[in-house]
Amino acid sequence: MKLFKLQPSQENTPYMILKDDIEKTASELKAAYTNLQQVTEPELIDYYIYQTKAVQTRYHYLLNCAKKLEDSYTKNPL
Repeated sequence: MKLFKLQPSQENTPYMILKDDIEKTASELKAAYTNLQQVTEPELIDYYIYQTKAVQTRYHYLLNCAKKLEDSYTKNPL
């Protein structure tokens, strides 16, 4: 798999924007896991469980978008 290995001249392509979104989402997911591990209030536990699930869902969606974009690039290179 060749995720995120494009030419340096293509810095503002949708692929690079998607890569940045994936990195930000991964950071948010790590923060959500950390918060979930440290919380003790029952209401906040529920909140962080839902937040973690939402960020996980967005992360998986972005990864699937990257895979589809990569597949389309390998089929039709510039």
